[in-house]
Amino acid sequence: MTTMTDTALAEFKMPDVGEGLTEAEILKWYVAPGDTVTDGQVVCEVETAKAAVELPIPFNGVVRELRFPEGTTVDVGQVIIAVDVSGGATAPASAAAPAPETAAPAEASAPAQATAPAEEAAPEGRQPVLVGYGVAASSTKRRARKTDATGVNGTAEAAPAAPAPSPAARPDLNGHAPRPLAKPPVRKLAKDLGVDLATVTPSGPDGIITREDVHAAVAPARPEAPAPQAAPAAPAAPAQAAPAREPAPATGTAVVTDARETRIPVKGVRKATAQAMVDSAFSAPHVTEFVTVDVTRTMKLIEEIKRDPAEHGFEGLRVNPLLLISKALLVAIKRNPAVNATWDEANQEIVQKHYVNLGIAAATPRGLIVPNIKDAHAKTLPELAESLGELVTTARAGKTSPGAMQGGTVTITNVGVFGVDTGTPILNPGESAILAVGSIKLQPWVHKGKVKPRQVTTLALSFDHRLVDGELGSKVLADVAAILEQPKRLMTWS
Repeated sequence: MTTMTDTALAEFKMPDVGEGLTEAEILKWYVAPGDTVTDGQVVCEVETAKAAVELPIPFNGVVRELRFPEGTTVDVGQVIIAVDVSGGATAPASAAAPAPETAAPAEASAPAQATAPAEEAAPEGRQPVLVGYGVAASSTKRRARKTDATGVNGTAEAAPAAPAPSPAARPDLNGHAPRPLAKPPVRKLAKDLGVDLATVTPSGPDGIITREDVHAAVAPARPEAPAPQAAPAAPAAPAQAAPAREPAPATGTAVVTDARETRIPVKGVRKATAQAMVDSAFSAPHVTEFVTVDVTRTMKLIEEIKRDPAEHGFEGLRVNPLLLISKALLVAIKRNPAVNATWDEANQEIVQKHYVNLGIAAATPRGLIVPNIKDAHAKTLPELAESLGELVTTARAGKTSPGAMQGGTVTITNVGVFGVDTGTPILNPGESAILAVGSIKLQPWVHKGKVKPRQVTTLALSFDHRLVDGELGSKVLADVAAILEQPKRLMTWS
């Protein structure tokens, strides 16, 4: 999204890099004032509630100004970078990216105020977004940051924001009604309750629909209770020195810390994951079953493939227990297809999937993400190994796209890499089952009538009891265990 000024200064606005998302945090700038940029060049990395993505700029020129420092959360539609596209001009040598510690808030910055009228009057030009995503209409007014009475985030208490425009007041986009502004967990809640977001009156900043708005849309009218009398004001606490602010180790996000506590803002992927887990835990009735299994033969097969990967068709591919566990789960789903389903609350239907998008839970510095392998059921073992390798590499690099985390049907979480025996995993929202794999280690085991040291692990399968009853869940878990105990069943059962 760009605007042009009379001085050939092109302004690139924060695009909607995910469906209906309203803001993104600038994680890293790849350019500085004075740098030359070309059409399609990546200029920064941002993080939304879904993933971290890189933003390419849609024109050629010289960077004149970076409007926000790294670590700033910016609303969709806010100008983030200005580029001189006149062809001969260069940025002033003294221009520099604002530092997080000294930068003034964007609302009060003189350049932002000076260019605001030009942004409103200028026609919209090319709007660069990620492939497969549209551009959501959004207010360009920056929301005031929340503070409490004590100013815990180190800033003065924010002034009340002006009333947000209603969805009807927002201009249409390309002749279509604008998409109501709401975050993914709120959209999920509305879908579960059968509420059309277009009919909901928003109460959040900038017209964003909140969870309370959705509940209010379905709640019956209640008589107003008399307003309680105001409690007497508490005596003022003694003044304390402002806590120090330092970057968080994992994300670079500013934190508030003192000698006894550290407060880390929850946002981006971590915030979205936390909300999704709460929604899942309190909407889907979870049941978890466990089985302990001798996987000695599976481990021997893995070692055999590793010794000569080319002979087995795995040259250049990573072979590990997760590969065979993934294949075992896919075969178990093929034998018990009813487990691969989702619950449609709005239509009161069970939707059975004839494909498997296999999610793999991955711990990253920005929080837990669950990218999935599309159509994993149709892949050969080497193809599955290649997809797993790409998924893990991309996740560790923080480059997982939003699309890679959507549409999953079942998930595997490998807690064994942390030395944990097992757990009771929470379902990824919208999915029917999740398999937790514990650590694989030598244990005394009765084998052929004798106690011997064998490679043993514990599997835990959590499933949505609306979709999967105890018999079906037990069959799936037993099939996975049977394949790992005798991996030749991969051929006879496939």
